[in-house]
Amino acid sequence: MNFNSGDTAWIIVAAAMVLLMTPGLAFFYGGMVRGKNVLGMLAQNFVTMGVVSVLWITGVYSLAFSGKGKWIGDFHQFGLNHIWQQATGFEALTIPPLVFCAFQLMFAIITPALITGGTADRLKFGAWTLFSAIWLVVVYAPVAHWVFSPSGWLFKLGALDFAGGTVVHANAGAAALAVILVVGKRKGWPKERMRPHNVPFVLLGTGLLWFGWFGFNAGSALAANTVSAFAFVNTNTATGAALLAWMLTEKLRDGHATTLGAASGAVAGLVAITPACGFVSPMGSIAIGFAAGVVCALATGLKTKLGYDDALDVVGVHLIGGILGALSIGLLATKMTNSAGTNGFFYKGGWTLMGHQAVAVAAVVAYSFIATYILAQILDKTIGLRVSEEAESIGLDLSQHAETAYETSSYSDGSRFTSSFSSTKS
Repeated sequence: MNFNSGDTAWIIVAAAMVLLMTPGLAFFYGGMVRGKNVLGMLAQNFVTMGVVSVLWITGVYSLAFSGKGKWIGDFHQFGLNHIWQQATGFEALTIPPLVFCAFQLMFAIITPALITGGTADRLKFGAWTLFSAIWLVVVYAPVAHWVFSPSGWLFKLGALDFAGGTVVHANAGAAALAVILVVGKRKGWPKERMRPHNVPFVLLGTGLLWFGWFGFNAGSALAANTVSAFAFVNTNTATGAALLAWMLTEKLRDGHATTLGAASGAVAGLVAITPACGFVSPMGSIAIGFAAGVVCALATGLKTKLGYDDALDVVGVHLIGGILGALSIGLLATKMTNSAGTNGFFYKGGWTLMGHQAVAVAAVVAYSFIATYILAQILDKTIGLRVSEEAESIGLDLSQHAETAYETSSYSDGSRFTSSFSSTKS
């Protein structure tokens, strides 16, 4: 096989950058929860890294990318057997198949991790661990095959998703909504103000996400070339535009712009540009970013109006942002950026591409929501997804992990609380 050393080195680095996004997400989410739940949030994200890393190698990679089936892959590369063979449809890649496998692993890690923001403060650690393992197989693997694999039915239809607007963000957002509806609202929501305990953590996490996202998006070109350069520039530009748009929306709506809004706006821009970054022009990325900043900022208010407790706005940012980004391709995609793409409506491409994008969005969101809802109901009825009221009051740090993030008076003696809680369970 004719591998390119430059392409290979770039994708290895990009994979490492994408892995950094999950600890970044942990800090982003961890800063937004109350202090008694910060380790619980970090633990859920970190255990996802372990669970997915093992399952991806043992079989999920093969289900996502092997074979010629349009719905799901096969077990030809189970346990990375035959990993020297490029997956069907990827024969032209200039990177080793193992590098492609490693790069895609990092996408598979962060996708279920995104869900944890919606269910913050109330999910059992053990239940989350089992849920994430099953969800990876039942939901992520088939969706990744549909969209990313050349054998998948949405890929063959002509739907475009450069780096995961449907596979990662709309998928995780729909799943988060499903689990939220099963586990119910946090104790005291919406009457009780549940302020972020550490906004600097949120900004730190945002910075790590922004950095890692260059690997996420530019690496999805699977080569070091002009398309990857467009993806890099478009990612940064859209993120900046969304950050400004979110803060402007806050200023007009609330009378002030916040640092938390700046962080949320940046993430909304990163989400929305993800599917489009390798297909649109830099000017198109500004339009996508600005739209994402405004739309996602407004969408976060839906949870109060509709009564679902999306603790950290996964639905408002990832579901809505992912859908917006995927559909924007139908308007703004241009072959001047990527000759392998398709022209959107504004580039005399008609409405065909928009139709394909709408089908992809509808299929992924519907499947993810329905499959996740069924899975969550089964687990809730068997092992239980939610912690007890007492455990929720004490906090996930002590009740689930017998430790605290900070030694402060608000926790008093952590061992005493742990001992007291344990005695009530015995």
